[in-house]
Amino acid sequence: MKIPGTVALVTGGASGLGLATARELLGAGGKVMIVDRPQSDGETVAGELGANAAFAAADVTSDAEVTAAVRTTVERFGAIHINVNCAGVGAAMKTTSKGGPMPLEIFSMAIQINLIGTFNVLRLCATEMARNTPNADGERGVIVNTASVAAFDGQIGQAAYSASKGGVVAMTLPIARDLASIGVRICTIAPGTFDTPMLALMPDPMRQALAAQIPFPPRLGQPPEFAALARHIVENAMLNGETIRLDGALRMPPK
Repeated sequence: MKIPGTVALVTGGASGLGLATARELLGAGGKVMIVDRPQSDGETVAGELGANAAFAAADVTSDAEVTAAVRTTVERFGAIHINVNCAGVGAAMKTTSKGGPMPLEIFSMAIQINLIGTFNVLRLCATEMARNTPNADGERGVIVNTASVAAFDGQIGQAAYSASKGGVVAMTLPIARDLASIGVRICTIAPGTFDTPMLALMPDPMRQALAAQIPFPPRLGQPPEFAALARHIVENAMLNGETIRLDGALRMPPK
């Protein structure tokens, strides 16, 4: 799909991987609706990005709020052609420890936001994409989800996070098959260790230790590198139903 003139809805678009993706799509000639939490910097960020960007506050786990964000996008820009899902949370706790079992709420939160939230957004965007006029390849839309290498190499304490991201990976192919009849593609990116606001909270020695684990290049991934892959997925019509690791050949150790 050629990006100029298209409309993208990007969750988690106020920072990190989502913001980098919004910038990439805008730079390629698209229009972007940033969807993020009400307390995020989304309104300010959209204003800084210019007239082809806007902000809709929504909790990705809410049917009503995401439905409203989709409606706002169509009212503002006329359609939705691209959906990139970057909204997510981390969760780290052992299944059981001296303090007792992991609180079920922690596991549920990770699943609710990372997995159910992703599906909530994409199902509503795909329904809107089905109304689009197909391009020369028969495409009506493209969806890009965000998983993690933790879906494959979960570390100690990552049961909840790995399960949520593993679910995103597992649903990629069946959703691609579901949406093939309406000309909508879907792929998932599984990033390794990226320099995002979440990692920025870590002490520098810890950040350097994480970077040293990556075979090549031996550094943290940069959000624009994620955005570049998201753009390529949109532009390459043969990419469908696949999860792509973006990790510098990183394979996470147990801890």
